[in-house]
Amino acid sequence: MADDGRVRRALLFMPGDDVKKIGKGAALGVDSIIMDLEDSVALANKQAARDSVVEALTSGEIDFGRTERLVRVNTDTSGFLDDDLKAVMPAHPDGIVLPKVESSAVIRFVARVLLDEESMAGIAPGTIKLLALIETARGVVNLKDIASSDPRLVALMFGAEDLAGSLGAIRTVEGHEVAYGRGAVVIHAAAYDLQSIDTPYVDLKNFDGLRADTERAVQMGYTGKMAIHPAQVEVITSVLDPADEEVAHAQAMIAAHAEHREKRAGVFVFEGKMVDMPMIRAAERVLARAQAAGKLPR
Repeated sequence: MADDGRVRRALLFMPGDDVKKIGKGAALGVDSIIMDLEDSVALANKQAARDSVVEALTSGEIDFGRTERLVRVNTDTSGFLDDDLKAVMPAHPDGIVLPKVESSAVIRFVARVLLDEESMAGIAPGTIKLLALIETARGVVNLKDIASSDPRLVALMFGAEDLAGSLGAIRTVEGHEVAYGRGAVVIHAAAYDLQSIDTPYVDLKNFDGLRADTERAVQMGYTGKMAIHPAQVEVITSVLDPADEEVAHAQAMIAAHAEHREKRAGVFVFEGKMVDMPMIRAAERVLARAQAAGKLPR
């Protein structure tokens, strides 16, 4: 399991049964767009949504640019997962978002399907990534099993609304009722070198609340946040973009590391602190975020 290096600050959901909305989302230049086949699609529209997603991925009419093309499929218990994969995999999305993951079994199953598709298409094994949404009590309890399940898993995503429903909890602004799950997801992601994507903020008109919630996520260690409306993207990315001072510090640390490496030195002191490889990797992630923000050349 490993962070694949792709920057995922804002991941924008768009209903899979609306090609125009998918196109509008792609035009924003967001880091990742999630074409949804699950919650935002009515039962009667599942096949229409699959067709629309395939059209968006293959017609050439939508220019995704640098935006990662993800598809959220339905759950393994829904009866729709096999049809979802059969429909969208030949269109080769960049990744699959698995909802309500409760064990490693569904990840391993989908990983085998992806490997077969990659083999038939002649593309490198592991090209198509997996992102796991943790949004039930059982999913939180089984996080270690899930996080260590397959090498193509690159991120754990936290879903507070569904988790609260799974717990029978009352959803509050402060989020105390889901605090354990929110912390568990980011901790397991860090432990297994995965990205951590925070829950959507559902009050679409409260941008101050969105900013505060995103700031809390960053303080906890989250590397990105889901968005459920295009207007949320700018707020999320502005919080997750590193400050100029943070970028300068990361550049200086990496330069010092390169100098000590030439001298075949291991751990070294930088600005009065001991520096090892986890700190260097963190600095590299800061620079990757700075590149995504346009603060550094790619």
